[in-house]
Amino acid sequence: MKICVNKPLIESILINLQPFLEKKDASQITSHLYFEAKNDTVIIKATDGEIGLSIKSNNIIIEEEGSFTANGKKLLDIIRILKNEDITLEIIENTLNIKQKSSKFKLPTFNPQNFPSFPLIENKPQIILDSINLIKSFKKISSSIDNNNPKFELNGALLDIKKSKTKLVGTDTRRLSITSLNNQNENEFSLIIPKKAILEIQKLFIDQINIYYDDTNLIIENQNYYFFTRLINGKYPDYQRIIPNESKITINLPKKEMIDAIKMITTISEEIKIIFNSNSIIFNSLTADNVEAKTELNIETGVNESFELNVNSRYLLDFISQVEESEFQILLNESTLPFVLKDKEFITVIMPIIA
Repeated sequence: MKICVNKPLIESILINLQPFLEKKDASQITSHLYFEAKNDTVIIKATDGEIGLSIKSNNIIIEEEGSFTANGKKLLDIIRILKNEDITLEIIENTLNIKQKSSKFKLPTFNPQNFPSFPLIENKPQIILDSINLIKSFKKISSSIDNNNPKFELNGALLDIKKSKTKLVGTDTRRLSITSLNNQNENEFSLIIPKKAILEIQKLFIDQINIYYDDTNLIIENQNYYFFTRLINGKYPDYQRIIPNESKITINLPKKEMIDAIKMITTISEEIKIIFNSNSIIFNSLTADNVEAKTELNIETGVNESFELNVNSRYLLDFISQVEESEFQILLNESTLPFVLKDKEFITVIMPIIA
């Protein structure tokens, strides 16, 4: 097999494929990329068995058809140090030769026939959603998804599909984020998608996509990408019962001013105290030593009595950074009870810090 490719193109493809490689054991074929050149198209794949991506390109010159594998990290390291000119990749005696003018490198290969197969979309049901809004929704809730929870289902997002509405849910047990999409589906079902997959979906897809699923996998494809992830098998918590049914206080808050005030306090402490007065909001750092940060916003809140709230500022900023309008709402009950941040169909329920 022999192909000739422009450096920026192959470098971009290899960068996109890095998160899908096996990182810990270079002796595994899953630490390798799979290349296939056939019918004027080059397909390059990476998978660690749990998540995978295939990228298709018609902008690579095929001089000799065939397939090979090569260590994905080492190949990218080599490509990066070469000049912005054409690069030749050629298999000679089961070794990958990388050439650019007088520069030459060799990498060992595995038998490409042993590379893991990807799940197929044939006979799989399709999820009909506005994919652009779906990807936006993933971005809104992703910061609330846990990373390494012993309850595996909490390390993913719930895609809860009903006939007329789909909800996306993420929680790390200290906060719960939910956003909703309108849709028309014949079947009602739910899937738990790993956080790693959700983060990669946000990076890869910015246009309309086709989504397929079964009991084991979620598959997404567009013109150039074919992506799959194993689903998390488990029972997601009943998120509806965590959302407060009512609130005693509802306050409209300005997005920009709130971000500025919170960030000012976080120079001293991530944990902050917010005091809502009738015509002002005071922000204080929560620290045990003599270091202090304080700022104030002059805002008509409408509260009759001062209301104090101790909270992790990161939870607030994660939510506010995803607010699309210039204002959002905070819904309060008691200072020791969960409170709600709301922006249209997007809400986050946060457990306050209890002193």
